Amino acid sequence: MRLSQLYMPTLREAPADAEIISHKLMLRSGMIRKSCSGVYSYLPLGFRVLRNIEEIVRRNMDEFGGQEIIMSVVQPAEIWQESGRWEKYGPEMFKVKDRNGRDFCLGPTAEEYFTTLVKDELTSYKSLPLNIYQIQLKYRDEKRPRFGLNRSREFLMKDAYTFDRDPEGMAKSYHNMENCYDSIFTELGLEYVKVDSDSGQMGGNMTIEFQALSETGEGELFYTENYKFAATDEKCEVNYEVKSKNDPELPKEKKETPGCKTIEDVAKYLNKTPEDCVKAIAIKVKDEKFFVFIPGDRELNMTKFQNFAGVNDYDIEMMSDEDIVSAGSVPGYMGPFGLDGRVILDKRIKEMKNVVVGANEEGMHFVNVNFGRDFDGEDGGDLLMAREGDMAPDGSGELKVRRGIEVGQIFGLGTKYSESLGAGFLDEDGVKKPFWMGSYGVGISRTITAIIEQNHDDFGIIWPINIAPYEVIISVMNVNDEEQVKVSEELYKNLSKKYTVLIDDRSERAGVKFNDRDLIGIPLRITVGKGVADGMVEFSKRITPKDRVDVKIEDIENVIEEERGKLCR
Repeated sequence: MRLSQLYMPTLREAPADAEIISHKLMLRSGMIRKSCSGVYSYLPLGFRVLRNIEEIVRRNMDEFGGQEIIMSVVQPAEIWQESGRWEKYGPEMFKVKDRNGRDFCLGPTAEEYFTTLVKDELTSYKSLPLNIYQIQLKYRDEKRPRFGLNRSREFLMKDAYTFDRDPEGMAKSYHNMENCYDSIFTELGLEYVKVDSDSGQMGGNMTIEFQALSETGEGELFYTENYKFAATDEKCEVNYEVKSKNDPELPKEKKETPGCKTIEDVAKYLNKTPEDCVKAIAIKVKDEKFFVFIPGDRELNMTKFQNFAGVNDYDIEMMSDEDIVSAGSVPGYMGPFGLDGRVILDKRIKEMKNVVVGANEEGMHFVNVNFGRDFDGEDGGDLLMAREGDMAPDGSGELKVRRGIEVGQIFGLGTKYSESLGAGFLDEDGVKKPFWMGSYGVGISRTITAIIEQNHDDFGIIWPINIAPYEVIISVMNVNDEEQVKVSEELYKNLSKKYTVLIDDRSERAGVKFNDRDLIGIPLRITVGKGVADGMVEFSKRITPKDRVDVKIEDIENVIEEERGKLCR
């Protein structure tokens, strides 16, 4: 491709709303352009990168037994209503009506669609297992699209589904796809970890997220040395020791705590520590009120609360002061008794002795309060957010924290969708049984973000060679010099037979050409300049741009082949 003909509108500065480096560099290098909030168009360079990632995913999926299909992004409401997710999925689902008033959605995922596709034709155990996948656009009306392709409303995704006859078959398919994903993300050159995660609305109790490590990632990952244990912040169980559990119960007392509305203020005023106190979080879900009580030195894990209470995240809001008062308490002084609402207790609250709680009165707290004797409530299990320094739940060491970008996730769904949609097969005895299913997603467009976050410097992108839009760039220093042009054109012609090559034949200053090639990140670079008079060109690699060497013109093709081979290892 000739750069003089390539549509590559570069920018000196990124737009102000671009927050992370990948978003900035994709805009500056002319890979993408924003259409509206959370929706992007891919320009030629971006599209080539997208297709390269797609082909790596496709090849691995095929090698691990997947069969590719393509389905419409428009899905009928009936199948979602049948599974019970039409309303449950929430406001992230784009819903539309046709001219006859029939409801549809733009697919945010495809469990229902794939299950319905096979339910009337995959009817015998002899046809199992089956692994089918598609690479298709998905749509989710994100409340706050941000970080470019990292959290967008339209995105390209590979979603696969497996159908097996029993739990053992599902587990085998699940681990096969885990190995497939390891192969994909290793080939993409990502530094990633596999972590236990929450399955959310997908269902099932087997799920692993593949997280590309990045300080700009939205999620926190808790892990121990060598990743013997790893989990998302939403999933990570908390190993919290209650120091007071064996203390004798003391008489309950009421104390004045004027102006003390935070745990820290209360603890200081009463000469206690935050872990001697109980923290209250007042939550409203539609018309239902929840008062959640946790140890005073910890934070509530909202995902764990959602799972316990069986509520959707989009229905959750914090109670207003008026809500708290109407429920029989006072903001800043909430205690676990006499409340008009459900009282939910983190499991550690039942073990804590002689705690400090609000008295549901302005400026008043109780001390020496004990579960069972003084109050009761529902055991919510582990409701705490993990934090760095906690002991891992498996005892493998202290938790450390990193951030990551979720690039893939796999689920063992069980029979959730096959049962709700009436999809199954006949076994050897002619008995109909539901499929045991798995679901497996790779965020292809989001993966671009992760790759750039891990591969850039102050000057631009550093593409891995198997993902780069072009493998080689030839920079012609003087397009008016006949010898430079002749050598460049011959190299371009010969190299294009084996590699993807971009030739910068623009009538621009050398500085502009060098800046642009650094920005767009082509791995192998040939500079054709004054050295042609001595039969030489300059070679360098984007990953080590300062290591420039002069190479004889007749040797440069061998150098490209050798250096490309090194980068492919």
